[in-house]
Amino acid sequence: MLVAGCGSASSAGSGGTSAGAAAEAAERNEEAATLKREEAAEAEKDRELLAQIEAKKREEAAEVKAKKTERSAVAKAKKLAQEAKEAKKRIEAAEKRLKASERALKEAAEKKKSETPLERERAARRTREAERKNAAESQTVTIPQSSAG
Repeated sequence: MLVAGCGSASSAGSGGTSAGAAAEAAERNEEAATLKREEAAEAEKDRELLAQIEAKKREEAAEVKAKKTERSAVAKAKKLAQEAKEAKKRIEAAEKRLKASERALKEAAEKKKSETPLERERAARRTREAERKNAAESQTVTIPQSSAG
């Protein structure tokens, strides 16, 4: 009887071993699946972190570009303001010259109006005499004397 009892005890022991091995394999599979899920979660976190870093870099690059554009715009505005200031000065100077010319013309017209007819006649006579004198001088020809004589 002893042999039969031993045989049954060994069957029960080997059945328990199969069940234990299956439980161990299931546990290993579960651990592997858990590890895989954890790695996938960690990879997802890494991707999100990388995306945040890249977004921050893009934002910083955009800020640098915006500042550069702003500096350029400010410099251009200053240059335009300076050119406008210089143009305004040129316009003011031209207006002053124009006013001076207008004043001189007005004074000349008033002077001419204030002249009496006798003064106008004398001025016209002086002008005609000066023109005749200039014409006579330009018509005078100098004849060189010949030394062959």
